[in-house]
Amino acid sequence: MTDAPLVSSGRGKLVVVAAPSGSGKTTIARELLRRNPSLRFSVSATTRPMRRGEVDGGDYFFLTPEEFRRRVSLGHFVEWEEIYGNLYGTLQSEVDAALRQGKHLLFDVDVKGALSIKRAYPKACLIFIRPPSMEVLEQRLRARLTEDAEALGRRLERVPMELAQAPLFDFQVVNDVLTKAIEEVQSIVHSHLQKS
Repeated sequence: MTDAPLVSSGRGKLVVVAAPSGSGKTTIARELLRRNPSLRFSVSATTRPMRRGEVDGGDYFFLTPEEFRRRVSLGHFVEWEEIYGNLYGTLQSEVDAALRQGKHLLFDVDVKGALSIKRAYPKACLIFIRPPSMEVLEQRLRARLTEDAEALGRRLERVPMELAQAPLFDFQVVNDVLTKAIEEVQSIVHSHLQKS
């Protein structure tokens, strides 16, 4: 994993939502975008296959492993990580362009990626979405029907490491009742975007 040098955050603000898979971060992120027209989704790059309904350049920039690694070698990523055999990363050019234009970006990334963004952009607001329990998390992952048993097992193995990083975030929100979690995260985001 690599980290970019510290960069001035300009007038735009960064909001980062991260969580173990199945915690509801993507659902919460989508609702934040709907409620906050000034927030723009930060599109990550990945080498994982496109899922049904996803759009290249909208959900992710889908890259070949070779192209991704070439960009890593050129220092194009604020952060990048290999997860479950696929590469994920945030293109620094996308972040810097938005900040220069005074735009607010919302990131939906993995836990390690969130901490790398914080190192590169110290004023970023990091929000950790916690599952109410491991049992609930496993039920949610199984209900998604997007992974086979082996992939599901890999995701669950990663959860203890991710939960251990939660104290490093600015805020932690338990997603027990989705509507309540959304309201709590919305309040945090609203406050962050209002700061001068």
